[in-house]
Amino acid sequence: MNRSAPTAALTSAETLTDTPYQTRQTAYIKRGTPPFIQATLALFSAGLATFALLYCVQPILPVLSQEFGLTPAQSSVSLSISTGLMALGLLITGPLSDAIGRKSVMVTALLLAAVCTLLSAAMTSWHGILLMRALTGLALSGVAAVGMTWLSEEIHPSMVAFSMGLYISGNSIGGMSGRLLSGVITDVSSWRIAIALIGCFALASALLFWKILPDSRHFRPASLKPRSLMINFRLHWRDAGLPLLFAEGFLLMGAFVTLFNYIGYRLMSAPWHLSQAVVGLISVVYLTGSWSSPKAGAMTARYGRGPVMLGAIAMMLAGLLVTLSSNVWLILAGMMLFTAGFFAAHSVASGWIGPRARRARGQASSLYLFSYYAGSSVAGTAGGIFWHSYGWTGITAFIAALLILALLTGWRLVSKHL
Repeated sequence: MNRSAPTAALTSAETLTDTPYQTRQTAYIKRGTPPFIQATLALFSAGLATFALLYCVQPILPVLSQEFGLTPAQSSVSLSISTGLMALGLLITGPLSDAIGRKSVMVTALLLAAVCTLLSAAMTSWHGILLMRALTGLALSGVAAVGMTWLSEEIHPSMVAFSMGLYISGNSIGGMSGRLLSGVITDVSSWRIAIALIGCFALASALLFWKILPDSRHFRPASLKPRSLMINFRLHWRDAGLPLLFAEGFLLMGAFVTLFNYIGYRLMSAPWHLSQAVVGLISVVYLTGSWSSPKAGAMTARYGRGPVMLGAIAMMLAGLLVTLSSNVWLILAGMMLFTAGFFAAHSVASGWIGPRARRARGQASSLYLFSYYAGSSVAGTAGGIFWHSYGWTGITAFIAALLILALLTGWRLVSKHL
């Protein structure tokens, strides 16, 4: 395994701080114990709330377009600005959690995101909504990367892949719940009521998370000095595998968000003319992700990370092509296949970061998720150009190009025997 040698400039204190967690003597959390159940429930609820808050606006983009007189690409900014600020925030919150602790950062972040979401429901101007959505994304950066890091440090190494899969399944159910609730409630009431209810749910999830997540046993504070951060940053980018995993995050998330950003516009137009509630209900396809992510984590022990990730990306591409059908049931089947493949691939890629990172795992996870959400923000908005100019065929070509690049990147990871 080709990894860069440690930089000689590291101080002895810094070296001790980042000793690989496998060598520490404190007991890990093992499957079947009460702390494992508490940790699983806490991080599942945090992941659920995070993605419900982040993606609750996605099924109501057509409603926002109508109410504020926006084009589809302009309306999609309400999601892209959240994911973009989340990506930028990850560059801060990951290293911050390396310095002051994981749990305190995650609890504070989730509480702030819930409050900003409640405020967004009361905003009367489009710019006010965008401001609150930006702050929500910035706050949620404190949950996304830190949750993965907490798992890689505290769970027994033999169960990290499985636990990461469960955490990702909470993300998938959260994404589904946020979309489902906002779509259905908007149809029977208003989008403001829908967003406010999701904000209240996230507030309750934050309190549960604070109450039951076990305290860290393997956390050792790292320096926040710019020099130390830059040393770790260079180590991550000189690694043979980490930059390729960062690229995978960008491509996978960019493809996923683009499909779900514009499928609502397609299905609410001719010849289907589906209602807002039905479009929201389509979010149940996320349940396939709650199955595929832990399944992929378990399969890596048997087949290896690379082959499982390549198979999952191929599944996404197959599902995408099925959505070209004019039959609404085949479109739904294609979305299910696409979603299952995405969460499986993301579960494998994100679970690969901890073992690859030699030190400062919070920073490494932040860089992966920075790329991941940058893909969501950039590709999600760029997809609007393809939708406007070429319709669903253009969207399909754009997403297919992203997935082919993801396959090539994954193949390079496998060929390097990483």
